[in-house]
Amino acid sequence: MTTINEVIQKLEDWAPLSLQESYDNGGLIVGNGDQPLRGVLISLDCTEDIVDEAIKKDCNLIVSHHPIVFSGIKKLNGKNYIERTVIKAIQNNVAIYAVHTALDNVHTGVNQMIGRRLGVQQMTILRPKKEQLLKLTIYTPAEYLKELEEALFHAGAGKIGNYDQCTFVSKGEGSFRPLPGANPFEGTIGERKIQQEVKLEVLVPLHQKGQVFKAMQQAHPYEEVAHEWVKLENLHQEIGSGMIGLLERPMAVQDFLGYVKEKMGCTMVKHTKMHKDFIQKVAWCGGSGDFLLEDAIGQCADAYISADFKYHRFFDHNERIMICDIGHFETESCVIDLLNDWFTEKFTTFAIHKTEIVTNPVNYYF
Repeated sequence: MTTINEVIQKLEDWAPLSLQESYDNGGLIVGNGDQPLRGVLISLDCTEDIVDEAIKKDCNLIVSHHPIVFSGIKKLNGKNYIERTVIKAIQNNVAIYAVHTALDNVHTGVNQMIGRRLGVQQMTILRPKKEQLLKLTIYTPAEYLKELEEALFHAGAGKIGNYDQCTFVSKGEGSFRPLPGANPFEGTIGERKIQQEVKLEVLVPLHQKGQVFKAMQQAHPYEEVAHEWVKLENLHQEIGSGMIGLLERPMAVQDFLGYVKEKMGCTMVKHTKMHKDFIQKVAWCGGSGDFLLEDAIGQCADAYISADFKYHRFFDHNERIMICDIGHFETESCVIDLLNDWFTEKFTTFAIHKTEIVTNPVNYYF
């Protein structure tokens, strides 16, 4: 039977916790990961009602987007909804896992799902992250190069944008002298050995360093593998915040606003004036995306869709972009379908449920 930890491992292969923002608290927040998994309930938020729904549907794991706990809890006496939710989950042996900004920051995560709903083409990360790439250099006998490359590729190395299996190989000469106690692949104890080798260089995403290192050790013939890691300043084009792309065709402003309402299930769209007749290049960010406004302007987007803009922020469009605030819940509600699709594809041994509860705390009166 599948355990909660086994599911978590696959989730974190997709959206590693190392990619979450520093303020975040994703991961397993409540529960024992070693217990067998009966069922999963998927939600945007985790509340008391969500825990009740999980109990009713015999789900002992809730996978939510937002963490129920962001900062430390000093007491658990039920004085607020956070404490009551945690207490109820513990009492009923329900685990709670949050994906949040780890899933925001991967290319195939929340923002790609938003782009699909909007029918955007040529999607790219709006603000790619720096220092998420390593260069791995390995020295190996030439006859083991192909086997080593295949092992590294399988572990996640060698991908650059829309290309994979990328390496640089150069020939050279290495030397070593096995000391007493060594078990050399070639050479004799106490004698210096000159070996014709190749230098293999390959890019490795920072969050995949561990698995690539393990693959290297298993595939390399030497007892001691000569290698080095170098952290790069290069932007990682598949990890970062927000996305940007092109609509299939230019749309008049009013048509675009109506289109966004329809596709994103919005009750309303708060927006600035548009200083162009048509919109085609669109940027967006699920959740609170105020911090990416300048990025959207800098990449000449016609419109920027996100949520939680403060009043004075609407003055910062500089007559170059239309800000569209559609609400926090509305930008991220697609996470439920995203996670459901992922679980349905990956697992068949336990029940998977999408919440039937709308957790949006914001209501509108018209």
